[in-house]
Amino acid sequence: MNVENKILYNSMDEVLKIVNEIKGGTIKPIYFLMGEEPYYIDKLCEYIEKNILTEEEKGFNQSVLYGRDVTIEDIISAAKRYPMMAERQVVIVKEAQDLIRTIEKLENYAENPMPSTVLVFCFKYKALDKRKKVSKLIAKNGVFFESKKLYENQVGDWIKRVLAGKKYTIEPKANAMLVEFLGTDLSKINNELEKLQIILPLGSNITPKDIEENIGFSKDFNVFELRKAIGERNQLKAYTIAENFAQNPKDNPLIVTTSLVFGFFIQLLKYHGLKDKNPKNVAAVLGVNPFFLKEYDVALKNFPMKKVSQIVASLREIDVKSKGVGANALSQSDLLREMLYKIFN
Repeated sequence: MNVENKILYNSMDEVLKIVNEIKGGTIKPIYFLMGEEPYYIDKLCEYIEKNILTEEEKGFNQSVLYGRDVTIEDIISAAKRYPMMAERQVVIVKEAQDLIRTIEKLENYAENPMPSTVLVFCFKYKALDKRKKVSKLIAKNGVFFESKKLYENQVGDWIKRVLAGKKYTIEPKANAMLVEFLGTDLSKINNELEKLQIILPLGSNITPKDIEENIGFSKDFNVFELRKAIGERNQLKAYTIAENFAQNPKDNPLIVTTSLVFGFFIQLLKYHGLKDKNPKNVAAVLGVNPFFLKEYDVALKNFPMKKVSQIVASLREIDVKSKGVGANALSQSDLLREMLYKIFN
């Protein structure tokens, strides 16, 4: 398992470990949830918020604070209160990253936290330096969890693992469609997966058709099919897809299309330069789903390295124009045609 996949699986396994500890009655006095990926932070916070206290206990013993509205002193004061008619209280600090300049004031409390308080920090998009004293104290007496942002080529494995846990599977193309259209936003992807789980029977294998019908991505007119048509030098198909894009600009923003096509030829340039063309190495270096490697192999034969270099230079101009620089008179359809003309000629 490579380093990136270790990060992916370690994050998911660490979340499961924390949840299972809480289920088993091992509840820490501090949970510091931090990192660039908010999905796991939200999920852990939501679990703590729903499961530590009973519904009857929450009224007096569960409070939610926001970093922009409070000081560290306010938080410590709340944490030092005793619970009312309950074994413990829960204090949740959301948007805790707003307290980054004063977070070290938490040191004394972290050294000797109230055993009857569960203090949760949701510290999003940033991470504390683990070498700092406050970090070491939190790690010693509580849970210090970092949620790292996934790379695009890790998200497909994440989708498969999430779905497997729900007794679903997904076809490689459907998986890649989700990643291509939704990016690395795990919360957004999870929302779409939950929609599919409501619609499709348990145990279903999710197909591109399911994605098209229930999420709104066309299985025939999308960037995958455009990329495939370009790689095959299938001009008729490429121009047909481009015309569809021009007629539906809201679903297919020009800036996204040109950026993805540009990225495709950058990947081809890398592929040409690789000495080790073993499929696993190619997929890792290019950061692509192995499912699409055959398409890259076809494109590699149809576009020699010299031609790819010329196309990359031409596409830089198209990319600039797609952002509205020096192309006020050109429509989306015209720019797409210009892009394809420069690729095929």
